[in-house]
Amino acid sequence: MSPPRTIAVYCGANDGRNPAYRTAAHELGRHLAARGIRLVYGGGATGLMGVVADAVLGAGGEVTGVIPAFMQDKEYIHTGLDELHVRASMHERKATMLDLADAVIALPGGIGTLDELIEAMAWTQLGIHGISCGLLDADGFWDPFVQMLDHCVNEGFVTAATRDSVIRSSDPAWLVDAVIGTHLPS
Repeated sequence: MSPPRTIAVYCGANDGRNPAYRTAAHELGRHLAARGIRLVYGGGATGLMGVVADAVLGAGGEVTGVIPAFMQDKEYIHTGLDELHVRASMHERKATMLDLADAVIALPGGIGTLDELIEAMAWTQLGIHGISCGLLDADGFWDPFVQMLDHCVNEGFVTAATRDSVIRSSDPAWLVDAVIGTHLPS
C-alpha cells in the first residue's frame, strides 16, 4: 500500500484562545508539505484553517479547499489555493473531503470540526471507507473528547476497537506518519 497523497484536516475557522493551537496548525501544515502530502480542508482563510493552509502553501505544498455554496459569502475563502471545490451543501462538502482524502487529522475546533470528525469515524466504523482518523492534541485539547469515547466504550455503545482506531498525538510529524501507516501508534 502506498502512502496517502492527501490528508483532510478538520479545524476551526477561529484561532481559539490558546496560542498552542496556531502553532500546531502551522507545524502540521509545514510537515504535510515536507512529506509531499496534499492538504484538503474547508477552504477558509481565517483561524486555524488559514494557518494550516498558509503553512502548506508557504512550504511549497498543494492545497485543495472544499466549501459549500451558501458559505461563499459568509466565510473568507482562501484565494491562494491550488483547487477549490464548491458544493451545494455541507453534506456534499464532507463527502467530497472524505472522497479526496486518504486519511483525516483533526486540529482543535468547534461544532463543525466535531461533526466532520465524528462522521469520518462513523464511516470507518461502518466500513464505508478505511480512512485513518487522527487527533492533533495541542495542549490536551482532545482530552475531553477521548474521555467521552472511553465513556461510550464503558457504557457499551462504542467498541474498544473503534475507540483505539482513533490515533492521538501532540506531535504533528508523528501523527502524520501514524495516520499514513509509517508506524503503529503507541
